[in-house]
Amino acid sequence: MKELRGVFSTVNEAVQAAKSALYIYSKLCMKDRQDIIANLRQELSKHIDKLAKMSQEETCMGKVEDKVVKIRLAIEQTPGVEDLETKVKTGDGGMTFFEYTAYGVACAIHPSTNPCETMINNTIGLLSAGNSVINCPHPRAMEVSKYLTDIINKVIFDVCGIENIVVTLNECMLKYIKEIMTHPDVDLIVSTGGSENARAAIACGKKVISGGAANPTFIVDETADIQKAAYCISKGASFDNNITCVGEKNIIIVDKVCDEFEEELKKNDVFYIRDVKQMLQLSKLLLTEDLLPNKLLGGKNADLILEKAGIVTNRCYKLIAVETVKIHPFVTQELLVPLISVVRVKDFDEALDVALAVEQNLKHTAGIHSSRIDRLNLAQRVLKTSVFIKNGSSLDGIGICGVGGTSFTIANVTGEGAITTKDFARKRRIALVDKFSIK
Repeated sequence: MKELRGVFSTVNEAVQAAKSALYIYSKLCMKDRQDIIANLRQELSKHIDKLAKMSQEETCMGKVEDKVVKIRLAIEQTPGVEDLETKVKTGDGGMTFFEYTAYGVACAIHPSTNPCETMINNTIGLLSAGNSVINCPHPRAMEVSKYLTDIINKVIFDVCGIENIVVTLNECMLKYIKEIMTHPDVDLIVSTGGSENARAAIACGKKVISGGAANPTFIVDETADIQKAAYCISKGASFDNNITCVGEKNIIIVDKVCDEFEEELKKNDVFYIRDVKQMLQLSKLLLTEDLLPNKLLGGKNADLILEKAGIVTNRCYKLIAVETVKIHPFVTQELLVPLISVVRVKDFDEALDVALAVEQNLKHTAGIHSSRIDRLNLAQRVLKTSVFIKNGSSLDGIGICGVGGTSFTIANVTGEGAITTKDFARKRRIALVDKFSIK
């Protein structure tokens, strides 16, 4: 069996390898970093289809064709070295400039829902910022993560001769991840997804960039373009079977347009449920006895879920919509399946109140469909989420629209929001005293 580059058996071996590599990497100039990132993008583009297939087969979640889109997005649209902008201020007393420098050795924890795209996204950003990286994949995505680590290491070695600037473990159990996080030679922790990892990271007393739980909630008011709203919502919520953290999970809709919205959803291959019996069938399948999400169904296709629930259909569907009340677990819990809840309200004011309660102050992702500018702005101010989408799909919030770069780490816990390279670097202030101004 081929020996994989950058894969280690013990925590200390991985940390020391990353630390030693960093010592050499820190001596490279910015042009060298740019060359590494450019070559990484070029080589990784050749492996997109295989990475997507391996990811789906190992995690048993999502759709290969959608993973292809996400992996390509991470490769092509992750900001690189250009994100590190130096700012200079001059005056009679001298010159002060602000620059970004590396933290050092970074521990990056990744979810099972987006293993390859998150690793690529964070690795490009962390390397661009000058750090070395210890990637901690989810146990359900170890093989594809090790395969990806091997590719990354080969590219970097071919460009600059440095080994192990990006490493991982052969096995990533929780105890190993905690050991890495608390290791004295680790300077930065990046935690993507999962409240437990977020709490453990913050407890380490180091610089932490952390995402956490999400419950993306979208408002549709009576002034919205209902046809467009239904298309955008079905597109975002069905994408990769709704395991992407920003995907629409709950729709709070003004009663006046709900029937029209239902018909438009049906035109977009959505199975719409009003029947209480069918809702109970789904609830029994998708929820445990404690009314928590049944993780065994995470990322499965809508048709399989309907079949297992005993709901007979005469065609294929990409998404399920369930009309229910705001306290139902389908509304309050993030299921990570191709299902959206639909909650009717009497007007926009009630919609905003309900959306705020349903989002649960997680400050992750929310959005609105409306033609009124005042409502678009009010919803944004009230909900205060890290990602907010106006009259678009949730996918636009991670850069599918092609504007603003992409991010697969939404740091709602620590407040940085959608992470880019500059978030992985320390901001430093340097002062040169005396007359430098030529004004």
